[in-house]
Amino acid sequence: MKDFYHHLYQKQLEVQDMPSNRRIAEWATHVLHLLFPERNSKSFQSVEEIKLAFEQAEVELFELLLKTKACSHCDNRKVAEVFFMELPQIYARMLTDAQAIMDGDPAARSIREVIRTYPGFTAICMYRIAHQLWILGVPLIPRILTEHAHSKTGIDIHPGARIGEYLYIDHGTGLVIGETCIIGNHVKLYQGVTLGALSVTKSMVDTQRHPIIEDYVIIYAGATILGGETVVGHHSIIGGNVWLTNSVEAYTTVYHLPNSKFIDSKPLV
Repeated sequence: MKDFYHHLYQKQLEVQDMPSNRRIAEWATHVLHLLFPERNSKSFQSVEEIKLAFEQAEVELFELLLKTKACSHCDNRKVAEVFFMELPQIYARMLTDAQAIMDGDPAARSIREVIRTYPGFTAICMYRIAHQLWILGVPLIPRILTEHAHSKTGIDIHPGARIGEYLYIDHGTGLVIGETCIIGNHVKLYQGVTLGALSVTKSMVDTQRHPIIEDYVIIYAGATILGGETVVGHHSIIGGNVWLTNSVEAYTTVYHLPNSKFIDSKPLV
C-alpha cells in the first residue's frame, strides 16, 4: 500500500500546477461572451475596452497553454496569437450557424433567442473554438472544450471533425460526430444522429473512419451512418432510425420502414 500511495502522490505533484478542466472551459465561455453580448451581462463602454478584453483573453490562452504542459515543443505564444487572428473568421462561421437555426426552426423567434438559448448553437460554437486549436496542433484542450459542451448540451462533436458553414442542429440530444467526419455546408442534423466509425483497430487512427456528408443533406432523428468509405451525396435525405453503412448518390432519399401494429383499445369508463 505504501508504494500505491507514493505513486498517487507523485502523480499529484505532476499535475498540481495544471489548470482544471473547468478553468479551461471558463476561458472558452468568456470568449463566447465577448463575441456574443447577448450571452453576457457585462457591457463595454468603448471599442478600446473590447480590444483590451480580447488581448487579455489572448494572454490567458497563452498561460493555459503553458500550464497544461501538454505540448513541450509548441510555440504557445504563437498559437495564442494565431488563434485570435483567426477569431473573426471563426465568428463569421458561428453567425452562419445561428442563421441556419433561425431559418430552419419555425420555433426560433429571433437570432438573439438562438444565440442565448439553443444548445445546438452552444455546442457548435464550442466546437469551432476547439477545432481551431486542434488545427494549430494543441493537444488536450480541444477535447476538454468539446467534452464540456457535451456535458452541457448532450451533443458530442469531436474537435477534429471538419464542418462547413450553416450547420443546423435541431434539439441535438444524443448527437455524435466522430473525429474524421467531414460535413459540408447547409447540413441539417436532428437529435440522436450518429456519424460514427465501424469497428476498427487502433492502427487505423490516422485514416478516414467516419462518414462524409455533402452539402444540403438532411439527417433525421435516430439515424446512424457509419464508416470512412460512406459518402452521403448532396441534397440527400436520410430518414429517422436509418442504419447506413453504404454510400448514397446525390438527391437520394433513404427511409426506414417500421413494422408497427395498431390495436383498437376501448375507452376507459
